[in-house]
Amino acid sequence: MKILSIDVGSGTQDIMLYDSEESIENSPKMVLPSPTRIIAERIRKHKNDLFLSGETMGGGSVSNSIKNHLKKGYKVLMTENSARTINDNLNHVKSLGVEIIPEGEKHSDITEIELMDVDLNAIKEAFIQFDVELEFDYIGVAVQDHGFKEGMGDRNFRFMKIREKLDIPRRPEEFAYFNSAPDYFTRMNAVFRTLKGYNITLMDSKFAAICGTTCDDYVENLDSFMALDIGNGHTLAASVFEGKISGVFEHHTSMLTPNKLFNYIDELAAGVLLHEQIHGDGGHGAWIAEPIDGFECVVATGPLRKILQKTDFKVHYASPAGDVMMAGPMGLIKAINFN
Repeated sequence: MKILSIDVGSGTQDIMLYDSEESIENSPKMVLPSPTRIIAERIRKHKNDLFLSGETMGGGSVSNSIKNHLKKGYKVLMTENSARTINDNLNHVKSLGVEIIPEGEKHSDITEIELMDVDLNAIKEAFIQFDVELEFDYIGVAVQDHGFKEGMGDRNFRFMKIREKLDIPRRPEEFAYFNSAPDYFTRMNAVFRTLKGYNITLMDSKFAAICGTTCDDYVENLDSFMALDIGNGHTLAASVFEGKISGVFEHHTSMLTPNKLFNYIDELAAGVLLHEQIHGDGGHGAWIAEPIDGFECVVATGPLRKILQKTDFKVHYASPAGDVMMAGPMGLIKAINFN
């Protein structure tokens, strides 16, 4: 079985082409700039009006580049799907000065940039340069999707859905979606449309990374541990006991200090960390299905994981398939095999 696995982050897109008949360490791998960074730079360099077509993708720097383009006095046209990159509330997008047009409408007189989280043609061309044919039976993609509900903040909505899913401790693989996702996950559904016709598995990028940490040889022998994905934008911590996630909290990485992180992790394990603590501190929130009776170590991945060096925890840096950057792709592969 062959799996193309892609973890789309804010800084990088991490890609692995897995073949079950080959040693996983020999799998072709690429770590490339994220689609968000690529598109944002293309917009920043453009010196005229723009027509943005395509799909809903990760916002962040793309949204900032669009807003800056508008501030310079240029016109920006966007289709409805692409406009949700800025905000799922299209009235808010219009209030910024973006002109929203129907899907399929053409504007050949304006430079067009197509938005998407997964550019399969570009990935294929990159592999071809090294004589690797992009053939696969399944494709797995991880993106961070807060979800959307009219009248509810995305932080609250995200954790409402996490609470619904984590009603009891569950394996991280159970956070995957196969060939469809709920309508409120607009970014995930955009990926499904982009890759229509393939056998597709999607996961939230944070849960894919947590799943990937469990593929580390050292971690496989632990009964209880605290898994952290400390990303450029967000940090997700999960208490894990006997292979199942018992509780989580998510915060903005830039707002975390070593001392704050230490206290939150201890309280998560004990089952006393409150959603209001994290949300009130500017983070996304917290939810605990069950406390765990201590933990053997903290297992960390993510580009800013070294913050843990300033805590008193015993820390293991997860390297699934021998590569810390492959936590997300390996989590997707595990979820596909689990299914």
